[in-house]
Amino acid sequence: MRIPLITSPRYQDVGRRKGGGGGGKGGGGKGSGKGGGGANGSSGSGDFSGKTSKVPITGGSASGKSTATAYGYGGGKPETIPTGQLFAGRTAGGATRAQIYGTRMYGSGYPGYSGYGVAGRGFPFWFWPVVWGGSTSQYLNDSEYGDSFNTSRLGGPMAQANFISNHTGSTFHVLSDNSTIGSLIHSIDTNCSSSLSSLSSKTPSPYNSSAPGGAEPEQAIQYYRSSSIVLTLDGYNNSATFDSNPNVTDSPLPSGVDTILLNCLNYTIGQAAPLIDNASSRYISPSCFGFASLAWLIWLLAHYA
Repeated sequence: MRIPLITSPRYQDVGRRKGGGGGGKGGGGKGSGKGGGGANGSSGSGDFSGKTSKVPITGGSASGKSTATAYGYGGGKPETIPTGQLFAGRTAGGATRAQIYGTRMYGSGYPGYSGYGVAGRGFPFWFWPVVWGGSTSQYLNDSEYGDSFNTSRLGGPMAQANFISNHTGSTFHVLSDNSTIGSLIHSIDTNCSSSLSSLSSKTPSPYNSSAPGGAEPEQAIQYYRSSSIVLTLDGYNNSATFDSNPNVTDSPLPSGVDTILLNCLNYTIGQAAPLIDNASSRYISPSCFGFASLAWLIWLLAHYA
């Protein structure tokens, strides 16, 4: 089993697995039993050695920060959101690239939290969690972050992109804020082009969380960056999404899924998703020492020196 907190994002898998990378409802509550996990194999085209690049942040401000960094490391000292700003008193920042992976459970990917949901939480990566509309499960319908069109959202209103396999027709969607989706489209096209149909997205599209026919929470196969990014698969129906038992096992992925493209999408999102960097944190290794942490540090030095 790979531990999301200490492994390089390059090697975090997507597939059927219990536990790991939990979230929390109101900062605590039920432990994580759902989510995570995966399919080993080729990561598709591209060498995943993307160079860091600045990504302009639209929408709400992050304490004066106007850019994030694709392939950046994140980190830095957590800050308290000041009085007069949205979510004043909560903490923001501090999480690193090594902590970007969650599981299939909404509320996962929050370092230090366990359990369902996103209510009452801080923002370890600064970005707000995605929102789902129309679900009968309360933990999927927290109103404090507004709807998918909320312009106060860091990175702008929610957007989506679809990525279609040119081999099996498998259709994946990535949901996040507009700035993040625009950046990821470029990174995914660079790394995964040999697996992508020409019908795949070239620009972000607005995401309406209340409209029928769009991506649904039971289609989620991986959350990232404190549940502010989600990868979904058309045709997947994870019964664990609405189960009140936190230890229930996720439903297996449908047969015939293009795992080459799936792995490429997963690895690219894990490595390239824009993070708000702290200049002094670029070369700091993850907090848990061991072989995996040492390998991650070496990888960082090789790619960002």
